[in-house]
Amino acid sequence: MTYDLKITGGTIVDGTNTAPYRGTVAVRDGVIVDIGPDVDGAAKQTIDADGAIITPGFIDLHCHYDGQVTWDPDLVPTVLHGVTTCVMGNCGVGFAPVRKEHRQQLIELMEGVEDIPGSALAEGIKWRWESFEEYMDAIDVPMALDVAAQVTHDPLRVFVMGERGLARERATDDDIAKMRVVLRAALEAGAIGFSTGRSDNHKSARGEDTPAAQADVRELTGIVQAFRDAKRGVVQAVSDFDMTVGPERFDDEYAILEEMARASGRPFSVSLSQRDLDSEQWKRIIARAERTNANGVDFRFQVAPRPIGVVIGLECSLQPFMGFPSYKKIAHLPLEARVAQMRDPAFRAQILTEKSDPVAGDGSPVPPLADKFIQAIEFATMRLFPLDGEAPDYLPPRSKSLFARALSENKSPLEVLYDALLEDEGRRLIYLPIYNYTEFSDEAIFTMLEHPLSMPGLSDGGAHVGTVCDASFPSFFLAYWCRDRDGKKIPLERAVNMLSKVGADYLGLTDRGTLTKGKRADINVIDHAHLKLGMPRMVRDLPAGGQRLLQGVEGFRATVVNGQVAARNGALTGVRAGGLLRSKA
Repeated sequence: MTYDLKITGGTIVDGTNTAPYRGTVAVRDGVIVDIGPDVDGAAKQTIDADGAIITPGFIDLHCHYDGQVTWDPDLVPTVLHGVTTCVMGNCGVGFAPVRKEHRQQLIELMEGVEDIPGSALAEGIKWRWESFEEYMDAIDVPMALDVAAQVTHDPLRVFVMGERGLARERATDDDIAKMRVVLRAALEAGAIGFSTGRSDNHKSARGEDTPAAQADVRELTGIVQAFRDAKRGVVQAVSDFDMTVGPERFDDEYAILEEMARASGRPFSVSLSQRDLDSEQWKRIIARAERTNANGVDFRFQVAPRPIGVVIGLECSLQPFMGFPSYKKIAHLPLEARVAQMRDPAFRAQILTEKSDPVAGDGSPVPPLADKFIQAIEFATMRLFPLDGEAPDYLPPRSKSLFARALSENKSPLEVLYDALLEDEGRRLIYLPIYNYTEFSDEAIFTMLEHPLSMPGLSDGGAHVGTVCDASFPSFFLAYWCRDRDGKKIPLERAVNMLSKVGADYLGLTDRGTLTKGKRADINVIDHAHLKLGMPRMVRDLPAGGQRLLQGVEGFRATVVNGQVAARNGALTGVRAGGLLRSKA
């Protein structure tokens, strides 16, 4: 028997959460046709997996490639971290359905909420759609991996309600019925779900609330009743659980999400993280969700496998002096010229006496939290850590903070931060963990990940391009939680199961997620012992000269999509055997 591809001599971690074993995987016509210790037969192509593990392709449940997918069929860096299926259209923001007169508003929403340069979106997106079905047709092209699309609440609301939707007016019964019809048509055409955003931190590039931010329970439950007859698809939400109003509002907000999940009748997931304002809130969410599931509602969590934070620097979207009057005078200069000016003693002395002007919400491409960060900058130095060495440390000890450096050098925190930004000719990156690192400990993350209702998520692939590169989450998950962590680890077979089968089951994808006969041949070959993340680096490869952070990884020998090698040793092969994934009943 002749195969198209054989992967030989590796340790098979098949995604089912059973013990690994040594064996071979054989592929023909994009499907796994044989697997086990003894697989005979020649192959057109062979990959030697000796010393490596063989896993299913990973599933990334939380990406934001909604715009990028229209001009970039490779979606780097996601596929380079072993992801063979990703889901976009999260948090309620997207680009379909849309009427021509509202395209710019959707760009401003994506720019503000997800830190994707509006200029890149404006130049890169070639609008060839109005309905969501037309959007799916427009992106139905060969890609390096499979991409599934969710309908997002903000554009759906604006599409149906027009200016009233943008103004966040209360939806009428007729509005809700129309939104339900539009969603149902998209689901029938293959949309994999629906998402909504309920975070006060989500603002447009103009600093305005998102159209669906304050949607009431009547609107949310009315829309998702579109799933009732569809018998497929998922629902995703992000919420503050009204933390900024006060913990007493938690029950009201949770009840809204629970009713939404119940009305849909479909698997529902919400972002779960530990936050400084209420470091115990995540425990209350888990406790309530356990009761919700006991009552027959499928309510799950998406959990990031490391602290959720941002990277700051003179090349990034966010840095602490961006609003200072002296810096604003040189902000237009090339990096080299800015660094030279900032090293001038007189300039340094002057800027350290200044305070920041507001920078967010004035149309500038900066995150909505920028002003809060800058106002608390000296306090924030307790949580700011220079990224140096060969690999980033995403769980640094308190002793490595810039605040600790300031104490040891008898300098002010602001001085130390200023000087740190100028290191490496102004290319020094500084890491600020925001969520999931309240006590400078990974214990909360570990507890979240171990919970049976949790799924790895929140990579935000394609988003926050000037401040994070969390599309590397799968690589970090395997390297840290299965190998590098001091103390209790997550077994390799369980981690692979979470990165593959758990996501496939949640999405209702029965053709992938495990290495078993008859499944789609989405496969990773990984030298797990030497798996290592590279440093984030800034590149200018977006339309209109836009920049983004990318992060490479060592250890992925090959990533196979639909039976063909999409990436090898950290680089794309140019093969595009993936494409738009349409959900089927």
